[in-house]
Amino acid sequence: MTLPEPAACAPEPWESFPPLLRFPDDLPLQALLLTATRLMGAYGQSTVQKAGLKLSLSGLGVLRVLIAEDGLKASEVAERAWSNPGTLTSVVNTLVRDGFVERKPDVGDRRVVRLYITDAGKAVVSYYVSQAAPRWQKAFAFVTKEDEPVVRGFFTSMISHISQLLEEERGT
Repeated sequence: MTLPEPAACAPEPWESFPPLLRFPDDLPLQALLLTATRLMGAYGQSTVQKAGLKLSLSGLGVLRVLIAEDGLKASEVAERAWSNPGTLTSVVNTLVRDGFVERKPDVGDRRVVRLYITDAGKAVVSYYVSQAAPRWQKAFAFVTKEDEPVVRGFFTSMISHISQLLEEERGT
């Protein structure tokens, strides 16, 4: 597999976002978080484009799930990638078409289909990480070394808390 050269002057997905230099002091936390999340998603997709990959950030997420644990069912990948199964099917179809993922029947139950990352899929993830790492370091360069444990603790607590709320919502 030949990996692409970085894309030349591709339009930045975040260019459609107006600069937000001042926020009202009483802006709800969820509004700040949703804005940050949307911008991070646009920036993340830009890092994929700057690496010259014809891959969605969602596709990259599926590949990273499969690197961590190969041979999962689509529903398991969707759960780990915080995606819904319908969206995941479309993403996986593209990954299969592009040779990054294979679908194989389960050896114990041929009705079950499992997803496996190919060598080409592993190469794409490795290539992306090498290309995007400097951009992600730049994205978080405003966090001081002293503040990093606090920020890390906040995100870890928030992820845990929101995950628990989702489990409660689902009744699990």
